[in-house]
Amino acid sequence: MTSTPKRVPIPKNGVDYRGKVVLAPMVRSGELPSRLLALKYGADLVWGPETVDKSMIGTNKNFNPLTSTIDFTRFPSNSSRPTPKDQKESVIYKLHPTKESGRLIFQLGTSSPTTAVEAAKLVARDVAGIDVNAGCPKPFSTIGGMGAALLQTPELLASILEALVKEVGEVYEIGISVKIRLLETPEKTEALVTRLCQTGITGLTIHCRTTPMRPRERAIRDQLRMIGRICREAGVACLMNGDVANRDQALKLAEEYGVDGAMIATAAEANSSCFRTEAEGGLLPWKEVVTEYMNLAVEVDNRWGNTKFLLSQLMPGKAEAAKRCQQAKNYRQVCEILELDDLYDKARDLDERLGITQRAGQAVERAKKQNQSAKAAGRHSDAHHDNQEGHSILAQRGITTVSAMAV
Repeated sequence: MTSTPKRVPIPKNGVDYRGKVVLAPMVRSGELPSRLLALKYGADLVWGPETVDKSMIGTNKNFNPLTSTIDFTRFPSNSSRPTPKDQKESVIYKLHPTKESGRLIFQLGTSSPTTAVEAAKLVARDVAGIDVNAGCPKPFSTIGGMGAALLQTPELLASILEALVKEVGEVYEIGISVKIRLLETPEKTEALVTRLCQTGITGLTIHCRTTPMRPRERAIRDQLRMIGRICREAGVACLMNGDVANRDQALKLAEEYGVDGAMIATAAEANSSCFRTEAEGGLLPWKEVVTEYMNLAVEVDNRWGNTKFLLSQLMPGKAEAAKRCQQAKNYRQVCEILELDDLYDKARDLDERLGITQRAGQAVERAKKQNQSAKAAGRHSDAHHDNQEGHSILAQRGITTVSAMAV
């Protein structure tokens, strides 16, 4: 008689990670339009970017009727100067309560059970789970003992998860999970995973690299079967992460290594249609993906700087349109470059709301004035060509440099 595998119960408002191919948490590529794009192309779940607990604490929760989003906002707190009366609150986290319903996991950066619980409670009613970041190796995450630094303090990490399970997971009926990296030896990894699976979490993601390893280094999968076995015996869902290129490969790898699903990171950043199966047509042309991304970015009033960065990732660098988009100053200019005529009016309105229409106009005026100065300098040097030839050449080089920087 075959026994039923043990499973940690999935709370009423939570979600089971088993059988899922999901969007990994990424600082810039995990903002709302990127998540919505991944969901459109078939991601089962999406992780938001790591959000530090202290940045969430003190935020105001608002429903934005213009974008149909929930925005968590606050005034900057890193300045000793008084807040100007006309200063707007910064958006710390933005989610879509309808389109992301039941499919959004909030990733938390923390090094304290107390602040982790305080921050998680703010968003718990609006997400399907809280995931603790214990894998990011970058200084902005590890500073203060967060991210991959937690791997060196396993009891602290366990206490954070236990506090979240008891005070957030059980209260709001959502799952609590954790994302980690491999430790220095299989034995240390085994001990860590075993301990974390005792905290009451519903899911664990293993990034198949050690803390010092960079994304360009090949993922290490030798320990996956062991990690999957520990999680399975504890009833905890296990996802793998690292060098997963598309949905078909994700499901194949999960089956091969005995884990429950997989995360896609870099491949999704380059082309979100990687969540489509080959049977569905596989990867779409970049122009189609970029068009859809732009529609979503405008729809949710995404920050211009973030949109511009994502365009640089989604568009092939050698494409002429990509080069021109990197010189764009606002949404309207991108729509002109990509010939997105249907989006033009909405883009113009968004530019006005974001205050970047004037910025672009000022940049154009500066460029015009500098070009006029350059021409005048050129005429002046021509008039004195006979006795100032060397000086003229140097002046022209300087002028060319200034003009390029201005543009």
